[in-house]
Formats: sequence, C-alpha cells, structure tokens
Amino acid sequence: MTAHTDISAEVLKRLYETMLRIRLFEDRVAVLYPEQLVKCPVHLCIGQEAIAAGVCAHLAKSDYIFSTHRSHGHCIAKGMDLRPMAAELYGKTTGCAHGRGGSMHLVDTENGIPGTTAIVGGCIPLAVGAALTARKMKNGRVSVAFFGDGASDEGVFQESLNYASLMKLPVVFVCENNFYATNSPQKARQPEVNIVERASGFGIPGELADGNDVLAVYRTAQKAVERAREGGGPTLLEYRTYRWKGHVGPLADIEIGCRPADEHEAWLKKCPVDLYGRYLQENDVMSDQDIEAMLARVEKDIDEAIAFGKAGQEPAGTDLYDYVY
Repeated sequence: MTAHTDISAEVLKRLYETMLRIRLFEDRVAVLYPEQLVKCPVHLCIGQEAIAAGVCAHLAKSDYIFSTHRSHGHCIAKGMDLRPMAAELYGKTTGCAHGRGGSMHLVDTENGIPGTTAIVGGCIPLAVGAALTARKMKNGRVSVAFFGDGASDEGVFQESLNYASLMKLPVVFVCENNFYATNSPQKARQPEVNIVERASGFGIPGELADGNDVLAVYRTAQKAVERAREGGGPTLLEYRTYRWKGHVGPLADIEIGCRPADEHEAWLKKCPVDLYGRYLQENDVMSDQDIEAMLARVEKDIDEAIAFGKAGQEPAGTDLYDYVY
C-alpha cells in the first residue's frame, strides 16, 4: 500500500467510507437480484472500488464524470444518492431516470453525472465534449471518462485522445483495466503493450498504477486532475484491477469456465477494501470500533435506499411516450 504521510486522516477515512459504500451496495444488489424484482441487467464493479474512490475524491460537485454500463461505483463515489439509484434499478418512477434507464443509464446532473452509457467507448467522446464546453465557458470544470480495457480497442478512444491533446482540454481518461472485455481476455485482443503507453503517441502524459491500491490511485489522479484544472491538458491513467463478478449479473463466470478459477482466487486475496481497511488499522487511522460504526452507518443507508426503491411507484402505461423525442 502506498504511504499516506501527506494525506489527512479525514481524507483517508472518507476514501474508506466511499469504498465500503460501493462494496456493500453492490453486494446487496447481488444478493437481491435473484428475487427478480430488478428487471434490468446489472454490471457489478465489486473488486474495483479503489479506482472510483481515489479518482472522484479530487472532483468538485460541478465536475463531470462519464461512465459505462458498470457505473454504480463511479456514481456513488461522485456523490449520487443511493435512494434514486436503487429505485432506478427497480424501474420505479422515483428512480434517477424515472425507471426508464435502469442500471446502465444512471443520471444525476446535480452531482455532475450527465448520464452513463452502455455503448462500449461511448462515454469517452462525451467527456471530451464536456471538457471542450468547460474550456470555452472558462468555468474551471474537469471532465473524467471511466472506461475499461475493451473500450481502448475502439477507434473513438484514439480520436478522443488526439482531439483532447490538440485542444489541451481539461479531461482525464481513466482506464480500468480488469483484463477482460466481457469474457475475452486482454491478451487475446491486444499485443503486450501497456494501454497507458498510447498516451505518448498523442503527446500527453500517462501513468500506470495498481488499481487495488486506493492511495496509489488517489496520488496519480490528483496530479491528473490538477493538471487538467490548471490548463495543462489531458492525462491517460491506467489502473490494473479485476472484477470479481462476471460481465453481467451476480455470478462470477468461473461457474461456466469463462475465467480460470485460480486466477479469480488470486485476485480475491488482493481485495482493495480489505487491504485498505487493514492499512488504516495498522497505521492507527481507524480502530475496530471506528470501522464497525462506519459499517453500521453505511448499512443503514443501504437498507433505507433499498426500501425506498422497492416502495416506489411503477410507471403507468399512459406515461409510455413521456421523455421520448
């Protein structure tokens, strides 16, 4: 774990609470999904919590994030209320998109989440467009695109890096490299070249870090966000991590042989939440009692969110054409 000497105890605790909030919410969704009350597909980010927490810790409420089908963690880290998120999963009118978007299309404009998109690579040019607007309006906002290693195969990824570099836009490209695009391993799709190395071809800096080390994420993201905000232009960040669950749904894909069981087990031992929790205890930042109190508080929030989601009103048939253009 990266040293924390110059990071305040308040920030250290906030990072942990964000990671817990993401993990426990995702765990709850995985448990509840078989009830069949959540009708939309869910793409869980369990195992990747450190990236969302470490990056979003540097963003103001007015800054933008653009995410993918696997967006719960990013939205939680950016400050989204769990209640309308849960209601959206249940397809209720009280959901953040009035039950029309589901898990893959979360939105919270008040917290800088214009909308997530399920199109692979689709969020990347949107982040660039928002960064162009911020530069023209001179409002100091930074835009962040979260995407996976699969999205780096898309042509729009290269085009977005090129344009952002050319215009020196305040955007940070965050690649969550979990080594799989659906069930296709990275080594079967790409030559053995780090994704971050593509940044040099466009004249922008890039950094590679351990995506399961929240303090490593925090430090690298800090430099990238500050550079963007100060007019230095874009940065490409590649974080190596692993998703515990399958591409979609509450299972892990190892049950049907899509990933090696020993590989999966090795990454479970690198749990970012457990590693960081132990670090905080060993460095006297949090006691067992502190952690228990935080867990109880987060669990209570999740209980309330799920209850809110289930209690919401179902959309009426007469509303079918609302919000359709």
